Amino acid sequence: MTALILQSLYSGLLSGGSYALIALGLALVFGTMKIINLAHGEMVLLSAYMAYVMENRLAVNPLLATPLALVVACLIAVVVYFLVSRISRNRELNSLILTFGIGIILTNAALIIWSADIHSTSAPGFQEPVVLGPLYSMRSELGFFVASMVLVAALWWWLSRSWYGRAVRAVSSNRDAAKLMGINPHRTEVVSFVVAGILASVAGVAIYSTGVIQPALGASLTTKAFIITVLAGIGSIPGVLVGAVLIGVVEALTVTLYSSAIQELTGMALFLLVLFVLPNGLFGAARRRG
Repeated sequence: MTALILQSLYSGLLSGGSYALIALGLALVFGTMKIINLAHGEMVLLSAYMAYVMENRLAVNPLLATPLALVVACLIAVVVYFLVSRISRNRELNSLILTFGIGIILTNAALIIWSADIHSTSAPGFQEPVVLGPLYSMRSELGFFVASMVLVAALWWWLSRSWYGRAVRAVSSNRDAAKLMGINPHRTEVVSFVVAGILASVAGVAIYSTGVIQPALGASLTTKAFIITVLAGIGSIPGVLVGAVLIGVVEALTVTLYSSAIQELTGMALFLLVLFVLPNGLFGAARRRG
């Protein structure tokens, strides 16, 4: 039983890394513009389909689809920003309605183009086991967990050290004061959406390489990313990682110790419990980073 629980913790940790990669883009835009992009999951899903197309139409490794996925995700992100920026009244509510509609359009586009079939990679080496003592995982799971950690660290450094990163933090903190300091809020917001698109493209390739994809997946990815973002605390990048790992571990332990039927339910229960005790999330406003 001890070995089984250790394996569950390990699997949950790897899943949490993937969840963090999915949620980072949503958290960045949320922290910058106070807007929930409900089409974020569909951006990730379309990136995953780019990897599927590259593997099945061109017979190349899905990893080589990352540049194509990056272009597609960033273009969608810029279009979403352009449409959202046109909203002048009740931006928070109207942007939710707008991005929800965009998400539905993208989901149906994927359904029309690729049908409702489930797809997964058949590339050699991705499913090969990696043994670390008593712990087992697929090579792709471990590889993309490492990639997630690298991207989390890179995003943290970018927000803390780069000029545009500090501009994003300034706009998220006080838009009018940022203008007085010579920062162009619109340009900064475009940058945050593009960075979110880059993160979504990597997450999409990771999802295709480690699991299965189908058109309805986008909505569940958005829900998962939103839960992690709010659980973390608005604008907290380290909180996204902690929250994602918590969700991953709780879901993995639920599957191991009870049933996979309530896997999503336990994650939602943890989310509600944390918000009941800590309304500002795990990392509240006092520790915001961007």
